[in-house]
Amino acid sequence: MKRPLHGILAGVAIAASVVLATSSCGFGSKDSSDSDTTINFLAPVYSDGATGTKALWDGIIADFKKKNPDVTVNLQVESWNSINDVVRTKLQSKSSTPDILNIDAYASFAGDGLLYPASEIVSDSVLSDIQPGFKKNASLNGTQFGLPLFASARTLFYNKDLFTQAGIAAPPKTWAELTEAAKKIQALGNGVSGYGLPLGSEEAQGETSIWTFGAGGNWSDGDKVTVNTPQNLEGVQAMRALADANATQPNPGATDRKDVINAFIQGKIGMIEGLPPTIGQIKTKNPSLQYATAPTPTKTGDAVTLGVADHLMAFKKDGKKAATIKKFLDFFYSADVYAKFVSTEGFIPITNSAAAKLADDPVTKAFGPTLPSAKFYPSNNPKWAAAQGAIRQQMGTIAQGADPAQVLQRIQEAAK
Repeated sequence: MKRPLHGILAGVAIAASVVLATSSCGFGSKDSSDSDTTINFLAPVYSDGATGTKALWDGIIADFKKKNPDVTVNLQVESWNSINDVVRTKLQSKSSTPDILNIDAYASFAGDGLLYPASEIVSDSVLSDIQPGFKKNASLNGTQFGLPLFASARTLFYNKDLFTQAGIAAPPKTWAELTEAAKKIQALGNGVSGYGLPLGSEEAQGETSIWTFGAGGNWSDGDKVTVNTPQNLEGVQAMRALADANATQPNPGATDRKDVINAFIQGKIGMIEGLPPTIGQIKTKNPSLQYATAPTPTKTGDAVTLGVADHLMAFKKDGKKAATIKKFLDFFYSADVYAKFVSTEGFIPITNSAAAKLADDPVTKAFGPTLPSAKFYPSNNPKWAAAQGAIRQQMGTIAQGADPAQVLQRIQEAAK
């Protein structure tokens, strides 16, 4: 099972609740795990099985050990359901804090002075290899602390057979073209929907961001969370107009993303905004589906996508392990090693060298070109968590008749 990236503020929640932890669990005794040549690495599970996340890391660590016999890497793998609790517990004790952590949010740890700057734990060649937008998203106050592990983005998936039946010659580039195409597909009947609009509480902020970004909007301006802006309103009004045109699946305000993706895979929806794992899901569940991908339609047709990344980060602790950590992370981000890791997990590489290696990979082919136009959630802002929660709870009401301006105002108030 693949775990999609969400880019939520897990780190903020963890740091805020460290004081509540009442027990600790380490990687072993202080004597065995605190050597300057021992790295304690805590990572989540993205995929299960013989070729899953743990097996991938075990193989990388074994290969690294062959070249660096004096370095020991102790791996601890946890599910995404438990890793936040494990990190809370470990942060209570310096002796059990991991040297390297793989999780989504890094900003609260960096803000508390707990992390090495990225420049101290990887070579300059690695830093310069990272996609600029993702590099910036991994920085706090101008200093990069997070190392993007891999990327997720969105792009338009469309059903080629339904396009042919509806007489649509090419994928839409603008909202106007999208609405027209969705209406034509909806008119085919037989339970087919034009566009999958998931505004249920699972991840409404994802779909909403695609539309607000498509109008030139943002969720932040400097230190401020900016929800109720003219550009964001345009994006939400466009979603409302599509729903009002009856060109979506039934009850879009209560539909979750996973249900829209499954309906698309079954051939019941003409267009959706899909993720990298969607390609693998189609291959597994309905390999005969005739589909293609195209850039996300926007107000004007200019390219934009929602970008999300999980990160690697290194805790300073006593400050003596930087050189050892650098050896391991430089090895990991070498083109062959990193490309194999990313392609096996089914995400997008964030280094140019790995992207070149994976030029023929279906995921990289479909999503790699979207990365330069990626925009991000303002995950470094502690008020974003409240805004995000409000979007999940409130945005679906626009498909039930709520005024988009009033909905955005309520979300803005929640962010305060």
